[in-house]
Order: sequence, then structure tokens, then C-alpha cells
Amino acid sequence: MSLLHRLWGEWEIRILLLSSLSLQVFLLFTGGLRKRNVSGLLHLMLWLAYLLADSIAIYALGNLSQNHLKLCSPAGENQHLLVFWAPFLILHLGGQDTITAFAIEDNELWLRHLLSLVSQIALAVYVYWKSRPFSAAVSVLLLPAAILMFVSGVIKYGERTWALKSASMSSLRSSMLTRPDPGPNYAKFMEEFHSSKEAGLHADIVIVPERPPDDNIHVAEEHMDYGELVAKAHRFFHTFRRLFVDLILSFQDRTDSLAFFRRLQRDQAYKVVEIELLLMYESLHSKSSVIHGPTGRYLRVFTLAAPVISLIIFSAADKSPYKRIDVAVSYILLIGAIFLEIYAILLMAISPWSFADMRRKDSCIPMARRLFRIVKYFLPESRPRWSNQMAQYNLIDYCLKDKPTFFTGILEKLEWDYNVRVKTMWDSFWYTHHIDVSMVLKQLVFKQLKEKANSTADPMSYRRFGDHRGQWFLHRMGCYQELGGSVEVEFDESIILWHIATDLIFYDEQNHEDENNFKNKNKKSPSWWFCSCADYAPPANESDLNDVEHLPAVSREMSNYMLFLLVMRPFMLTASIGQIRFGDTCAEAKNFFLRGGGGDGEIAAAMAAAALTKVKTEIDPRQVKGDRSKSVLFDACRLAEQLRRLERGKRWRLVAGVWVEMLCYAAGKCRGNFHAKQLSQGGELLTVVWLLMAHFGMGDQYRVEAGHARAKLIIEN
Repeated sequence: MSLLHRLWGEWEIRILLLSSLSLQVFLLFTGGLRKRNVSGLLHLMLWLAYLLADSIAIYALGNLSQNHLKLCSPAGENQHLLVFWAPFLILHLGGQDTITAFAIEDNELWLRHLLSLVSQIALAVYVYWKSRPFSAAVSVLLLPAAILMFVSGVIKYGERTWALKSASMSSLRSSMLTRPDPGPNYAKFMEEFHSSKEAGLHADIVIVPERPPDDNIHVAEEHMDYGELVAKAHRFFHTFRRLFVDLILSFQDRTDSLAFFRRLQRDQAYKVVEIELLLMYESLHSKSSVIHGPTGRYLRVFTLAAPVISLIIFSAADKSPYKRIDVAVSYILLIGAIFLEIYAILLMAISPWSFADMRRKDSCIPMARRLFRIVKYFLPESRPRWSNQMAQYNLIDYCLKDKPTFFTGILEKLEWDYNVRVKTMWDSFWYTHHIDVSMVLKQLVFKQLKEKANSTADPMSYRRFGDHRGQWFLHRMGCYQELGGSVEVEFDESIILWHIATDLIFYDEQNHEDENNFKNKNKKSPSWWFCSCADYAPPANESDLNDVEHLPAVSREMSNYMLFLLVMRPFMLTASIGQIRFGDTCAEAKNFFLRGGGGDGEIAAAMAAAALTKVKTEIDPRQVKGDRSKSVLFDACRLAEQLRRLERGKRWRLVAGVWVEMLCYAAGKCRGNFHAKQLSQGGELLTVVWLLMAHFGMGDQYRVEAGHARAKLIIEN
């Protein structure tokens, strides 16, 4: 042990320096991946690297200050390059351009980082001051290189602190506020009006209408150049980012956005929204808001030049007093710093920020086009800018698989007796999976939003559309009288009702198909038999998107996603007792399924659904059970029975349309900061729909309905 202790004491600072550099390389390469990845392992590794990177650098600086006498002995063979190494730790504390904050809550701690910046700079100066008696020669030879690296480190650390400050919610909100505007001078206007009247003149007040919006709903869709989409997304971002801090938009914002999005094809509309969300993610979690500007770009030239010049100086210096391993460590730190800067500058050059900035200047347009060819090579238009995935959580599947065991009993005791939410985390890990967002789903959402946008006539109309959660589509299909009650209850109750009903009619069709196949001695099932949302096959071509055969699987995808939000992301939905209602419904379902012997898998789920459909529900369950339990299991059976009476095509169009409207309602009612929070976890379909709704002019964020003065005073003799 004494030998290990001695070896660690000798190698500790070198290991810490190389570990700090390795963490910076890891953060640079992986810091931006999470916006397109929902992997829990990746997020865990990033979280650990993010915390360790600062901790190791701070610990290493403290180690240098505490052990300067031991490390700087007069003997040349043991003399370390403390003066040269300390600035690299400041540089590492500055972090990488791809990640400044792991979560948006980290941005609120910018004052702590500012204090850390001051203290660590002071500590690095202290290290040099304490080591100068033993390394005068070192100071003369390497002082210019050390100063260059020190200044570069301070710049990087300052950029990180400023980026955190700029992305804090209070700072972000204040940066988007407009100057106070008193509006037209009403008192003076009325004074002139009455003065004219008293002078015997004929005075009239004429109301001049605002510039009418572009109400041409028959605008033909057109394919736009990808570069134009990026430029438009960048422009819209500066307007619609206000939604993330719960600020309002004006009628003019709605008019401009709607006029543009009416002309877009479906895929390109989603692409614009994705790029806007990418820009918002980078504003919140990276240095983009700091480095994409004249000052930031000039500083990047210096932070690249500093390690290059330092490397030249170090190569020319006499290194005979130092150990070869220390020289090697110094070279690794220098080369690593140069590599990190070059890679960061390349990322900055091919970002949408740089392209949009150059495109605004006429003299830079040719260069912007050449740059964009490179951008399209590394970031092709077809690549999603978010994970393009949605979570799936199914009630029947969960109730069949969640068996009572000794282990789950312990988890439940911890959860209910000690408020340690380990059972919820366990359920999320085992019973949640992710699937790609299908093109059919995107088509359904886009089509419904466009139809609603084209049917709005006044501000109240497009606000009212944001409050519909199934009513509009039920009215449109002529089924509101029979089914309206299922969407007029609390939103969480509607989700569970329609979730179970969707599963029941889905499995009911499967069971009927299976019986027919068995009678015909044909064991091969149709394409969607035993089709879970995970292995759903997308349509072969664009003309198949509206085929009713795709609606059962897509309806079930939306159903499972909405239940996931209710159970695992309740903060993204309106305030309710959804988790209580879900728990009571699951408890009743588990008791009922025990009668059938249990089991799991698609076959067991189909059998369980068949057993539920056989229950006679002509009497309202609440009249029999009362209201102590919030379970809606058999209320959902009644809803499924009503849906089964409809013709198949109409039934699935109705179910899919109601789910789209519920999805849009949930998206519109979620607070902007919760949408922002999900950007660092691969993004959320709900957030994409929310921003798409805003671009189509729906929601209650459009509160400014008039612009400049609309009244004119007409005076006649």
C-alpha cells in the first residue's frame, strides 16, 4: 500500500491532467448528440462526464497549489511544468462549445460559475506565484506561452459563464422584452376632435382596418430550397423563441407565419420546426448564443492561435531539465487544445447560425452557398434534427406484466410509505419503449392543423381551436351527440378512456381476423395482426399515407404516447389527478385479469381485451361502484362498444382524428419551459406539434390583435 501511495503521489497530477483532457474530448464529441438521442445510457455518461470534468479540473488546480513544494523541487529531474500546466485546467473549466449546461436548471447557476471563474483564476495565479522561486528559468522560457494559454482559458471560461447567464430563464425573457410603448396619444387625439367640433367644423373619426391577413386558403404547396428553409427557420426562431418563456405573439407574427407555412409541403414544414428547435436547444445548452457573432468569431481566432503559438514556443524551448514523461504530457495538452479548437471551429462554421448570418449580407451570399454545400454533406436535409421518436406505454400490457413480487413489493413500500419514486422509475425502465414517429402520424397532424388554420375567420376562432380536445373532430364526423361525453370530462380521464377503448377495438379486429383465418385454415395474419407499435411497417409511398389500413396502428401509437405523457410526464399536461386515476384503473384491471390466469405478450393482451369486451356494461359503472375509486376501466368498455357500432373506415378515421386533437390540445397547454426542458432529452413529439401549431396560428399565445393607430380624424370645413 505504501508503494501504491507513493506511485499515486508521483503520478497523480499527470493522471488528473490527462483525465481532464479526455473528458473535454468526450464532451465535445457527444455533447450535441443528446438532442437527437433518447438513450438513457448516453445521458448517464454525459451527466457523469459533465460533473467530473469540472470536479477533476478544480481538484487538480487545488492539488497544484497544495503540493507546489513537492512538485517544484530544485532538482531538475523532478521539476514539473506547473507554470505551463495550470492554464490548461482553466481552459478545461471553460468547457466545450457543444455543452455548457446539462439541464436548463444549470443555467440558473451562472452566478456560481462566475464565482468559480474568479476563484480558479486566482488559484492559477497563486500556483505560479508560489512556484516562481524554484522555476525562474521556466518562467523566462515559457512565460509567454503560459500567459497565452492563461488568457485563452479565461476567455473560454468567460464565454461559458456568459452563455449560462444568457440562457437563464430570467435573462432569456428580459432579452426578448420590447421597449415600453405608450401607444397613440389618445388624450391629444380627443382634444383635437372636440376642438374641431367646438370650432364649428365637421369632424369624423374613421377607423382604418389593419393590413388584412393572407386569407387565400387555396395557396398551392411548393417545394422550397433547403437553404431557404434554414434561413426562414433562423428568422422565425427569433420570433417564436418567445413562446419558451411564455411571452405573447402579435397578429402580425401569425399572419407572416401562416402565409409562409400554407405554401410549405408537409416534410418541409416539419423541417423548419426541427431547425428552430435545434437553434433553441443550442441557445439553452451550448455557447452558440455567444460565439455566433463578430466578437465570438474574433475570440475564436485567438483561442486557436494561442495553443498553436504556445506549441511553437514549447518546441523551441530547452526541455532537458524536465522528465520525458512531463514533456510528453505537455505536448499532449497542447495538441489536444489545438484539436479541440479546430473541431469546435468546424462545427461553428457548418452550423445554421453561420449560414443564416452570411446569407443576410449580399456580399457573402456566394460564400454562403459554397458553405451550405458542405453543410448539406455533413448535415443532410433528410437527417432529423431531433430524435424523431415517441415513447410508448400501454395500460393493458403493463397490467399483465407487472406481477407482484418481493422486489416490487419493496419498491412500492418505498414509493408509498417514504415517497421515494423508485417504482415509477422501475416501471418507466421496463415498460416504456420508443418508436420512430411514422409519416402517417405526421401527415394526420399536418392535415388537421392546416384544415383548422384555413377555417379560422377571427382571433377568437384560432384561440378556440387550441381548446378543442376531440370536440371539433366529433362534430365534423357527426358523432358528437353519441360520443361527446367522453371528451367533455377531465382531460386525464379522456386520455385513459380513449386509450383503453382504442386497444379494445384494435384487438377486437385482430380477434375477428384470427377467427376468419382459422376457419379458412390460413394461419397467415394480415399485415397489422400482432403488429405492435414498435414494428409497424411504414407506408410504401406517399399515396398510401391516407389509406385507412394504417390508422389502427397509428391510432394506437398516439394512444400509447399520450398515456406515457400522463403517467411519466404529467408536468407536460394540464393539472389533474391523472396518475391517481391511472393507478385506480390499473388496480381494477389487474383484479379483473386475474380471473383469466394472467400471462403477457400480444396474445395474452388480445385475450384480456376479448374478456373485457364480454362484460355487460349497459348500466353506468359509477351507479354500481360509486366514486371512491377513480377507475374508468368499464367506462372505457362502454366507449369501445359505441365505437364498434360504426363502420370500420369511419371508426378509425374518428379515433385517429380525436387522438390528433388531444395531442394538439396537450401540446398547446404545456408550459414553454417544460417544452424547453425536453429538448436536451432527444426532444418530444409534443414540442414539435406545439411549435407547428403556433406557426399555423393556433393557441392562446396570440394576444396582440391590433398594431399601430387605426383611427384617423377627418375634418371638413
